[in-house]
Amino acid sequence: MKQRSNNRYNEREFYTKDIGEAAALLTAHIQLIRLERENTFFWFVFENKDCELIRSAYWSGELNQSVKLYNANLRWLKDRVFAQR
Repeated sequence: MKQRSNNRYNEREFYTKDIGEAAALLTAHIQLIRLERENTFFWFVFENKDCELIRSAYWSGELNQSVKLYNANLRWLKDRVFAQR
């Protein structure tokens, strides 16, 4: 089993288990590569393009995105997670 912190990235991939952060990344047009199941939760694995900048802006409340698109992406991610359970 791979060891990860709550959020991590490498040269090609960015991992998060926070669904809100994942929705923000999708809304910023970052490609979701896959979901990885680990015990009772999932990792959202993204293409690592400016993910740290988006993550920082998201958590500081400075990310300016379409609320409608964010909400649609959040629902889509929830559907993906529940489809794999």
